[in-house]
Amino acid sequence: MNVLMISPGFPVEQPFFTRGLARQGVNVIGLGDQHESQLPPMAREALAAYLQVNSFTDEGHVMSVVGDAHRRAGIHQIECTWEPYMILAAKLREMLGLPGMTVAQTVPFRDKEAMKQVLDAAGIRTPRHASTRSADGVRQAAREIGYPVCVKPISGAGSADTHRVNSPEHLEEILPLLRHVAEVSVEEFIEAEEFTFDTVCVNGEISFFNIAMYRPRPLIGRTNEWISQQTICLRDPGQEYVRPGYEMGKAVLKALGFQTGFTHMEWYRKADGEAVFGEIAARPPGANTVDLMNYANDFNVYDGWAEAVVHGRFSQPVNRLYNSANIFKRAQGQGRIQSVTGLESLMAEFGDHVCVVDLLPVGSPRRNWKQTLRSDGMVIVRHPDFETACHIADQFGIRLQMYAG
Repeated sequence: MNVLMISPGFPVEQPFFTRGLARQGVNVIGLGDQHESQLPPMAREALAAYLQVNSFTDEGHVMSVVGDAHRRAGIHQIECTWEPYMILAAKLREMLGLPGMTVAQTVPFRDKEAMKQVLDAAGIRTPRHASTRSADGVRQAAREIGYPVCVKPISGAGSADTHRVNSPEHLEEILPLLRHVAEVSVEEFIEAEEFTFDTVCVNGEISFFNIAMYRPRPLIGRTNEWISQQTICLRDPGQEYVRPGYEMGKAVLKALGFQTGFTHMEWYRKADGEAVFGEIAARPPGANTVDLMNYANDFNVYDGWAEAVVHGRFSQPVNRLYNSANIFKRAQGQGRIQSVTGLESLMAEFGDHVCVVDLLPVGSPRRNWKQTLRSDGMVIVRHPDFETACHIADQFGIRLQMYAG
């Protein structure tokens, strides 16, 4: 069986998904826009063959390359776990007559307005919303919805180009920052805590689910450089506090007709306990959240996803042993990393609970913190007790410091 994997080596989690497919006994054919020699070793070693295209934006060329490969060797399945290429994957499936998500099924997972229209019709609580392609349209939508509003790309991922807008005057400051975005979604801003609802499904049934908490909300973290953003996967995602999000998530998957693979939903819990839908994607979460799931359960959900899409089952043991937290670090100053302080004392105090320390080494140039959540590095910690896990995460957020210059 030949499975085409789109972008097998990028972003950083992709090689693990690619290796997962190979471990299921299939021939994995990679499709990428970089030379095979530039792939990470894990991805390269998992591939039976590799197809290089000039650019994923040239759909005609991509379809020609994939069509030729199909005629030569046969392609039986197409997988994509990266947001920008979900529609392309659906078009390739339709071209080759392969099973999996079609374009019509994929669009509501990419177009935030289409997504919310489906869920509105199913009676699911969404923020009041509108989509528009013009500055005047944004102004009108904001007036009708009422401030504050959230303005973001209609098909974006994460919190890139996402803005809370508090007033008409504030909107005029934000509009120039959105000139490169073709279409935006204007939504009611929900004052609430923000969580995820992530699943691996098989034939429309949830085989594994995860709920993670963002500390603070990503929109706050993305607009304040000093914040060490955290994601915490809950050891007990079935607890009453997050139960409304779990029930909403099941209803969302049913309304959208999702069948097999990974999903990543974001939702809000208001102070009164009401759950409000945020958005959903038919792919795994990014920013190493899949790794958090692994550390929370001591299993391998990369392989679990691959087993689900190839064999239609999920046999990874779901142990739910820990709360696991990711702390993303941003250096103070600009230029190259000059020093890292606090790590030695933190490891002496909490080392037994630290899973990963992945910081830019001294001498490395800083990353653009506005373009990547991983910023200048991360630490992953875990603990069976939620409050203790939060305390450890906060200590790494406060005491671990990186300096650039």
